[in-house]
Amino acid sequence: MINFFAILLIIFIGILILVLKKRSFKKFINKSNLYSIKLSKNKGFSSNKNSFLYNHEEKKYSVFYKNSQKNKMFSLFQGNTENKLKALKIAEELADKSTLPILRKGLRDISPDVVEISALLIRKFK
Repeated sequence: MINFFAILLIIFIGILILVLKKRSFKKFINKSNLYSIKLSKNKGFSSNKNSFLYNHEEKKYSVFYKNSQKNKMFSLFQGNTENKLKALKIAEELADKSTLPILRKGLRDISPDVVEISALLIRKFK
């Protein structure tokens, strides 16, 4: 009789663990939906610490798109002045605090155009 209750208890605990894992898995998948809901509630400022939107505009980009644009921006910024201006255009489009390192490098650049645009973009974060 005790073995029967022990087996039932083990089965119950196993089912409980599976249910809890399934819930946490669903929360992990739906995190992107929660991000877009919080973004629309805050009207221009998202809950993400590294995200800042210029002019209170809502810009919704996927994580994959943001990462690919950041990688492209960092690689372009190591080129000539024309490529640096393209990288700064990407930084303006993303409007994300993760672009600050590029903007700071732009402030120390030789080209006055790059310095001017970097200063304008970095000013919007204050």
